[in-house]
Amino acid sequence: MIPIPGFIISILTFPGVIVHELGHLLFCRLRKVPVLEVKFFQFDMKTAGYVLHGPVDSFGTSFLVSVGPFIVNTLLCLLICMPASLPLRYFGDRNLASMALLWLGVSIGMHAFPSTQDAANLMEHAKKAVAARNFRAYLAYPVVGLIYVANLLSVVWFDALYGYFIGILVPSWVLGAL
Repeated sequence: MIPIPGFIISILTFPGVIVHELGHLLFCRLRKVPVLEVKFFQFDMKTAGYVLHGPVDSFGTSFLVSVGPFIVNTLLCLLICMPASLPLRYFGDRNLASMALLWLGVSIGMHAFPSTQDAANLMEHAKKAVAARNFRAYLAYPVVGLIYVANLLSVVWFDALYGYFIGILVPSWVLGAL
């Protein structure tokens, strides 16, 4: 594997960082969580973007705010890459517009996974919800585990493989089945 610092990856795939933060912001707004500060993208070695929000009142809201980027980034990756795959799949046409859309979609897909901070926030709310006998909160435990594993595997390009899978392979399979 080629070691490339994370901030360089973030610069090359900045649309994904922006959409990731939009995913958090969207679910904060939908669930009426006060948003204190948003940084959609910054040139920083530690974090490329963030959404700082007020207290979350329920486990369900915490879950949606934490995994919002996974939902939003995955769906947008598919929606952008599917039409861009058509000329490539059916005509072998590697035109600039399709290639740009594929880069955009895969860049967005690469940033789908919530951060370890998102996982920690979700786990904190899940523990409280389980203590209050909200047994749906047990579902958060495997989700949190998967978030941690995905973040650990990012050093071997797991996030890029996910973006490729959702943005390139899934549309290819779907279009091949038509």
